[in-house]
Amino acid sequence: MKDDKQFEKASSATDSSANSVDEYLQTLGNDDAREIRYYSQEQPFSSEEMTRLVNEERLNELLAQSDAFLSSLNSEIGDFDE
Repeated sequence: MKDDKQFEKASSATDSSANSVDEYLQTLGNDDAREIRYYSQEQPFSSEEMTRLVNEERLNELLAQSDAFLSSLNSEIGDFDE
Protein backbone atom coordinates (compact mmCIF):
# COMPACT_ATOMS: atom_id res chain seq x y z
CA MET A 1 0.00 0.00 0.00
CA LYS A 2 2.82 2.37 0.89
CA ASP A 3 4.52 1.61 -2.42
CA ASP A 4 1.29 2.47 -4.27
CA LYS A 5 1.13 5.91 -2.64
CA GLN A 6 4.78 6.57 -3.46
CA PHE A 7 4.14 5.48 -7.05
CA GLU A 8 1.13 7.82 -7.28
CA LYS A 9 3.20 10.75 -5.97
CA ALA A 10 6.03 9.98 -8.40
CA SER A 11 3.56 9.54 -11.24
CA SER A 12 1.78 12.82 -10.54
CA ALA A 13 5.13 14.64 -10.29
CA THR A 14 6.16 13.13 -13.63
CA ASP A 15 2.85 14.12 -15.21
CA SER A 16 3.31 17.65 -13.94
CA SER A 17 6.86 17.85 -15.31
CA ALA A 18 5.79 16.27 -18.59
CA ASN A 19 2.90 18.70 -18.92
CA SER A 20 5.19 21.65 -18.26
CA VAL A 21 7.71 20.45 -20.85
CA ASP A 22 4.96 19.79 -23.38
CA GLU A 23 3.45 23.23 -22.81
CA TYR A 24 6.88 24.85 -23.18
CA LEU A 25 7.66 22.97 -26.39
CA GLN A 26 4.33 24.03 -27.85
CA THR A 27 5.18 27.70 -27.22
CA LEU A 28 8.62 27.50 -28.89
CA GLY A 29 7.28 28.07 -32.38
CA ASN A 30 4.81 30.73 -31.34
CA ASP A 31 6.44 34.05 -30.40
CA ASP A 32 3.25 35.51 -28.95
CA ALA A 33 2.62 32.49 -26.73
CA ARG A 34 6.24 32.49 -25.59
CA GLU A 35 6.07 36.18 -24.68
CA ILE A 36 2.80 35.72 -22.78
CA ARG A 37 4.29 32.75 -20.91
CA TYR A 38 7.42 34.76 -20.04
CA TYR A 39 5.55 37.79 -18.72
CA SER A 40 3.02 35.67 -16.82
CA GLN A 41 5.89 34.39 -14.68
CA GLU A 42 7.02 37.85 -13.57
CA GLN A 43 6.67 38.73 -9.93
CA PRO A 44 6.06 42.47 -9.63
CA PHE A 45 7.46 44.26 -6.60
CA SER A 46 5.40 46.62 -4.51
CA SER A 47 6.82 50.07 -3.81
CA GLU A 48 7.51 49.02 -0.21
CA GLU A 49 9.52 45.99 -1.36
CA MET A 50 11.49 48.10 -3.83
CA THR A 51 12.27 50.66 -1.13
CA ARG A 52 13.52 47.90 1.13
CA LEU A 53 15.57 46.19 -1.61
CA VAL A 54 17.18 49.14 -3.37
CA ASN A 55 20.24 50.73 -1.86
CA GLU A 56 19.50 54.36 -2.72
CA GLU A 57 23.03 55.60 -2.03
CA ARG A 58 24.57 52.98 -4.34
CA LEU A 59 21.94 53.65 -6.99
CA ASN A 60 22.79 57.37 -6.96
CA GLU A 61 26.50 56.54 -7.28
CA LEU A 62 25.81 54.32 -10.29
CA LEU A 63 23.63 56.98 -11.91
CA ALA A 64 26.38 59.58 -11.44
CA GLN A 65 28.93 57.21 -12.97
CA SER A 66 26.67 56.52 -15.93
CA ASP A 67 26.08 60.25 -16.46
CA ALA A 68 29.83 60.86 -16.43
CA PHE A 69 30.42 57.99 -18.85
CA LEU A 70 27.74 59.20 -21.26
CA SER A 71 29.09 62.73 -21.10
CA SER A 72 32.62 61.58 -21.93
CA LEU A 73 31.29 59.32 -24.67
CA ASN A 74 29.36 62.22 -26.15
CA SER A 75 32.50 64.39 -26.24
CA GLU A 76 34.45 61.53 -27.87
CA ILE A 77 31.78 61.16 -30.54
CA GLY A 78 31.87 64.91 -31.14
CA ASP A 79 35.65 64.77 -31.58
CA PHE A 80 35.31 61.79 -33.93
CA ASP A 81 33.22 63.81 -36.39
CA GLU A 82 35.94 66.45 -36.69
